[in-house]
Amino acid sequence: MPAQKLKRRQLSLLAIAVLAVSTPSRAQAPRNVRIRATIDAVSPTSLSLTSRAGQQQTVAIASDTVIVAIVPMKLEDIKPGAFIGSAAMPRPDGTQRALEVHVFPESMRGTGEGHRPFDLQPQSTMTNGTVGTVTVGTGRTLTVAYQGGEKTIVVPPDTPVVTYEPGSPALLVPGAHVIVMATEATEGKLSATRISVGKNGLVPPM
Repeated sequence: MPAQKLKRRQLSLLAIAVLAVSTPSRAQAPRNVRIRATIDAVSPTSLSLTSRAGQQQTVAIASDTVIVAIVPMKLEDIKPGAFIGSAAMPRPDGTQRALEVHVFPESMRGTGEGHRPFDLQPQSTMTNGTVGTVTVGTGRTLTVAYQGGEKTIVVPPDTPVVTYEPGSPALLVPGAHVIVMATEATEGKLSATRISVGKNGLVPPM
């Protein structure tokens, strides 16, 4: 091959290689993140937060960000047919020991239905489903059914139990405890899609 043609071919191959390295093969989709935090400051478009781990973060908020209040509920008020979620720890006998229970209002029935790993503690799980039987003892034992399965959840008497109420931006004040569901863009920007706020200083247990 003549030297001039060889040089042109080498330059073409080099240009292709550089383009392949510098151009992403595909755009990365935003990922969903959960932030448990305390509000430090509020602006019309963002929240400044300190996470439970001590990390300072800023999260964008918008007019369509969903805000709900988390309020206490009594364990004995959980009845058959209620749709609940429970963060729990697996026990050797196959049951789950509840770390908390949150009772969904009827409008949120079906939210997150199923059983899966959860990030509240190492090895913790989350079960969302419909309460079947309720056995009264030292605390409560609940059977919770979901599509494709069922779990038995043992709820000690001192387990935090909460439910949800409609919220508003007025709940977003410095010092409030929140769980923020957000999307994280590739450049690290966080945008809140849902904010659950502990009402009257409540620390959300989930």
